[in-house]
Amino acid sequence: MAEPLDPSSSQPAPPSPPAAQDGVELIAGVRVAESAMRFQYARSSGPGGQNVNKVNTKAELWVPLSAITGLTPGAMQRLRRLAGRRVTSAGEIHIAADVERTQERNREAVLDRLRELLEEAKREPKVRRKTKPSKAAKRRRLEAKKRRSDIKSGRRSKPGDW
Repeated sequence: MAEPLDPSSSQPAPPSPPAAQDGVELIAGVRVAESAMRFQYARSSGPGGQNVNKVNTKAELWVPLSAITGLTPGAMQRLRRLAGRRVTSAGEIHIAADVERTQERNREAVLDRLRELLEEAKREPKVRRKTKPSKAAKRRRLEAKKRRSDIKSGRRSKPGDW
């Protein structure tokens, strides 16, 4: 396939930039549509002094699992398992934070928790390879057991020794 020519020169035109994807990139390759993320704020039970009863600092986030793109099916399954009770019956992940004193920092804390969940889900678990002890290891183990048995049997009193 021939590359399109730039009309002002005889050189091929530079490739056009990829179409901008909508949404927020939470971790490399994993995006969520910004319209799919639902934030809600409430009064926090955390730190804040006199402010705690007046300002909505607690941040809650709901993200539909179907809105998360860039995860393999296996990673999505791990995400469901890792999220546990945080997955609602509607198929959304619900994360809340009220550890900070400001709404903005609690919002960042919620997004950080979501990022941590996604990173953990994206990480492929190592496949465990079955191992078995060598013949020499089995022999050494049995010899050690025999020695220990001899030591312990030597401690027993024999009939007629008393």
